Amino acid sequence: MVRNRVTPVGDVVDIPLRGAWTGNRGVLHEGREIVRFHAGDLWITCALEFRGRCREQWLPNRYTHLFFHDEAVSFAAGHRPCAECRRAAYNAYRDAWPAHPSAAEMNRRLHAERLVRGTHVRRRHELPWAGLPEGVFVQRGRHPELVVGGHLAEWTPAGYGTRRKLPRAGTVPVLTPPATIAVLRAGYPVQIDDGAR
Repeated sequence: MVRNRVTPVGDVVDIPLRGAWTGNRGVLHEGREIVRFHAGDLWITCALEFRGRCREQWLPNRYTHLFFHDEAVSFAAGHRPCAECRRAAYNAYRDAWPAHPSAAEMNRRLHAERLVRGTHVRRRHELPWAGLPEGVFVQRGRHPELVVGGHLAEWTPAGYGTRRKLPRAGTVPVLTPPATIAVLRAGYPVQIDDGAR
């Protein structure tokens, strides 16, 4: 195994869980080791295949390939769709924002929402259970949980597991950035692994 899988918390780990998507947040590696958490505010989710391109991983001074179990995980980690290899998804994501921002504007907002400024500490947003759309990750205990199909599905390094009743009252620490939550509320069709359902 190699350390290139991303969790809903945004950590880069070495687990066998397959990725439905790839993506990057800049050059994070030296040799075959991850040495930094990110290299800027551009965090994107890409298609596994695009126009037959194939690029070797771990190339010096080239972005580090990261992998996500599903799109909901990538969104919780703070990534957005790539404008090149996922143009339709990028357009749908951007169009759900007010005033159709530029990619740079979205990147800045997402970066402010995913990390405590000046640190690598993950921000959690205390939000009401009521109104959380499908595809949002929350963190109440050891493992993040996904809001899906009217219940919560626990995410683990082996995939989705235990299902729990979705609370209706109170608040919860949310991992998915608020800007992305608004996109999901607007109807963006986030891809979720069938194991969560």
